[in-house]
Amino acid sequence: MVRSLFLLCFLVLSSCIFNISMSEMMLLPLTHSLSKTQFTTAHHLLKATSSRSAARFKNHHHRQKEISLPLSPGSDYTLSFSLGSAHSPSVSLYLDTGSDLVWLPCAPFECILCESKPPLSPPLNLSSSASPVHCQSSTCSAAHSFHSTSNLCAIARCPLDDIEISDCRSFSCPPFYYAYGDGSLIARLFRDTLTLPNSFTIHNFTFGCAHTTLAEPVGVAGFGRGVLSLPAQLASVSPQLGNRFSYCLVAHSFDSDKVHRPSPLILGRYEEKEKQFQKERVKFVYTDMLENPKHPYCYSVGLEGISVGKTKIPAPEMLKRVDSKGSGGMVVDSGTTFTMLPASFYNSVVSEFDHRVSKFYKRATQIEEKTGLGPCYYYDKTIKVPVVALQFLGNESGVVLPRRNYFYEFLDGSDGTSEKRNVGCLMLMNGGDEEELIGGPGATLGNYQQQGFEVVYDLEKRVVGFARRQCSTLWERLKRN
Repeated sequence: MVRSLFLLCFLVLSSCIFNISMSEMMLLPLTHSLSKTQFTTAHHLLKATSSRSAARFKNHHHRQKEISLPLSPGSDYTLSFSLGSAHSPSVSLYLDTGSDLVWLPCAPFECILCESKPPLSPPLNLSSSASPVHCQSSTCSAAHSFHSTSNLCAIARCPLDDIEISDCRSFSCPPFYYAYGDGSLIARLFRDTLTLPNSFTIHNFTFGCAHTTLAEPVGVAGFGRGVLSLPAQLASVSPQLGNRFSYCLVAHSFDSDKVHRPSPLILGRYEEKEKQFQKERVKFVYTDMLENPKHPYCYSVGLEGISVGKTKIPAPEMLKRVDSKGSGGMVVDSGTTFTMLPASFYNSVVSEFDHRVSKFYKRATQIEEKTGLGPCYYYDKTIKVPVVALQFLGNESGVVLPRRNYFYEFLDGSDGTSEKRNVGCLMLMNGGDEEELIGGPGATLGNYQQQGFEVVYDLEKRVVGFARRQCSTLWERLKRN
């Protein structure tokens, strides 16, 4: 009898422990949306992607002085969920750690200059449970960060006597304007129930509903640091899920045929059994988040330098810290494809890389002009390139990049317009002179360079971590758990 009672207590306790551990982690799929199939040639693909990366980065430094605007959406990875009832159709949005707002196209929807940009899902029909956010709400103030709450209520035509007695809840938050590097939108704030793919719900979730956009047919799931971001709103319901998240981007190299499994997005913390580490040794390196007073939603970190082979090239001082004007640091951004560096630093890295490679391979200058990337080289069967590593601030915070993360190889002339030749290009970009970068990030770590890493954003410890992983294997393993 005593033995049976002990066994029963043990099973109950085990069940409680299991439920707690499971509640501390939520696994969601990310879908890769960009591939060669959307473009006529590799040149077209690379040029479009490099141009978008540059526009997104420069948007930080060319904006109206009073309005804090997000980065331009451009992520290649999408997250799906539904708003309203559990039976509502899902919407697919870009995952973006470089902005802090969740917004989506709402019916009736018009997108100007969107002929070449297909939407990922139909515009949302607001459900009967959706309600507008009132003008005195803190979330309304967050969307209109350049106005005071009372001004917002005045803009919403709330009478003065109601403003004085703080009784303007029947007046909706005015529409807000967002301008991106290559597009813009006007949206209103609403609240509704958000349901994630695993049926987890967030009631009174705040999101932007846009009926008209310019060159932006797809919405954005902002994962940045801010009260309107998806993690922040999740943290208000479940702090253990919202205060830490990570993703592991399956290596794609723009080849949709190679992406057989989704990339795991992990909300919260998880632990794996020791046996599951036998084939994959995992070691995270962490670097501190830097606070940016002008762009508080960014995950900025300090970059100490970049190694090309055995040569370490020190980063300029602006990449190691952020000043009071919001200048400096490197933004870890899921929404930019290619890594952007200040011109002088970029030129030093390229010079060292080219010094080692051009001795043996011919520069493909025509390819560089067509793609916006460089240096590029022609080669016959194989090409040897030096190892590239990022050195973040902090002890043992070096991240060695896999070759595919910084050197893209493709067959030029595969469209039949010219002789077929193998080409390889360095996948880093020139972000402009340091003087042009005042008031914004000094560099951006793009998602192409993040492939094959689990990237952790720990908001409680204020660190970003990196670890080499087999992302598709990680998805299958966590899904089974």
